[in-house]
Amino acid sequence: MGEDVWRLSARAAARRTAAVLQDAGGNTTGLTVTEIVALGRAPHHGLLGRDGTEDHRAVSDAIDRCGVRPFADRDYASLSGGERQHVLLARALAQDPQLLVLDELTNHLDIRARFELLDLVRATGVTTLAVLHDLDLAARLCDHLVVLQEGVVAAAGPVLEVLTPALLADVFGVCASTERHVDGVIRITYAARPLAGGGSPQGAQASPARAAE
Repeated sequence: MGEDVWRLSARAAARRTAAVLQDAGGNTTGLTVTEIVALGRAPHHGLLGRDGTEDHRAVSDAIDRCGVRPFADRDYASLSGGERQHVLLARALAQDPQLLVLDELTNHLDIRARFELLDLVRATGVTTLAVLHDLDLAARLCDHLVVLQEGVVAAAGPVLEVLTPALLADVFGVCASTERHVDGVIRITYAARPLAGGGSPQGAQASPARAAE
């Protein structure tokens, strides 16, 4: 993006960056899915701005891209956790951001819903910074990883260069290896005795960032 975010106004920063937090619906009682998605256009309006043709197009496109058209008129509060996350992602895409920030987007979702949501994120083509504690999902989603241990960067770089057996043992306390399979997906394989001595998994988290495709 090439700009110092701290020098931008709040509105200008909001136009460039959209965030999806874990189960961050807020006070949404009585709002439909379409109304929730339309909130993503707020940074593009003035104080008394009204939705125009471009806003309606952006909202409709985001609803279709995230597969929430079948329940576009339903109350957001009536949706399942996975459906809500799709709606919140649609709201972020309606914002037309240059950067997506995702905080534990897949929390409380079953494994299929996790894969579907992360594959959808990759398909957007938007540069994405994601915080994930699930290493398997991080390896699947991300091109570039930053691993934090007690708030300090332990390693950063491409997935296969970061998730080495030594790092997995030292930071996460497990015996494992990482490789790219013939289908192109990077997977972590854990040993028969997966726990490694001397690790400190309680203090570790992976904060991966995916470059735009």
